[in-house]
Amino acid sequence: MAGSKAAVEEIEVAGHTVRLSSPDRVIFPQRGFTKADVFHYYLSVGEGIMRALRDRPTTLQRFPEGIEGEAFFQKRVPARGVPPWVATAEISFPSGRKAAELCPADLAHVAWAAQMGTVVFHPWPVRAADVDRPDELRIDLDPQPGTDFTHAVTAAGELRGLLDELGVAGWPKTSGGRGVHVYLRIQPRWTFVEVRRATIALARELERRRPELVTTAWWKEERGTRVFVDFNQMARDRTIACAYSLRANARATVSTPVEWDELTEVDPDDFHLGSVPARFAERGDPHAGIDDAPWDITPLLEWAERDAAAGQGDMPYPPEYPKMPGEPKRVQPSKDRDRPRS
Repeated sequence: MAGSKAAVEEIEVAGHTVRLSSPDRVIFPQRGFTKADVFHYYLSVGEGIMRALRDRPTTLQRFPEGIEGEAFFQKRVPARGVPPWVATAEISFPSGRKAAELCPADLAHVAWAAQMGTVVFHPWPVRAADVDRPDELRIDLDPQPGTDFTHAVTAAGELRGLLDELGVAGWPKTSGGRGVHVYLRIQPRWTFVEVRRATIALARELERRRPELVTTAWWKEERGTRVFVDFNQMARDRTIACAYSLRANARATVSTPVEWDELTEVDPDDFHLGSVPARFAERGDPHAGIDDAPWDITPLLEWAERDAAAGQGDMPYPPEYPKMPGEPKRVQPSKDRDRPRS
């Protein structure tokens, strides 16, 4: 993709005029991809990324001078200098503070964010209609040192079988790195705490079935060479790069939706800014049906109750969170003086 030579362009997107300034600025130096390339990439996968972002409060990971320059996460839309049509949603952080985050109502919002130097989009798993009740349960299969994408794919295959038993559709995508993400569309009836508990229960069941492959251990020293199911991605204010989001790496990879049956055949490095638009145009969006049948997570909450009765209660939250009811100590096991020793 070649960048435009114009200093400033005005482009009509979803009925709004969006400015594109400094289109030739290089964002991905090793690939030569420019700001204009990033901008037009997001337009080319517009239907797919809007399926992932529409009406979701979204944190922007911005790289105004390119991925080798200074980066920051923007969680608040500025009060000034923003087009009047830009929609926001008020969200609450674990600290209790609030912020008005970008809440894309149409593709112009994505284009505006790209103009502002956004490379990665991190939506919350909620919609603006109810920002405290997730409608998306996200399973992050994260390979640990000594494992790689193929191990995450194997774990995803085990997860697929488990989801089939539960009668719920899972929607896989590459992370843009070595991991695999699987999304479940759920009914927005439960709190973040409840959905996180459900995620832990699902992860524990997966671990029971393949303990040599999968771990739920929060502490890195206990994970071994296994795939970690990062249940804390379902904690409030923790987000994952969305479907069709670019990733801020030298290869300019894309977190790309795939069909279950092709997951074992793909190489995540093949999905990048230069290749995904053609794939999308030819094959459409594998996540096109994700909104069709929101699921009732009651079976997972019943598993959580079963696990608690057997002595497997809550798991530690990330360190920046306030202490949560029922949460175990946040002490690294090797440094826990009260831990039973064999």
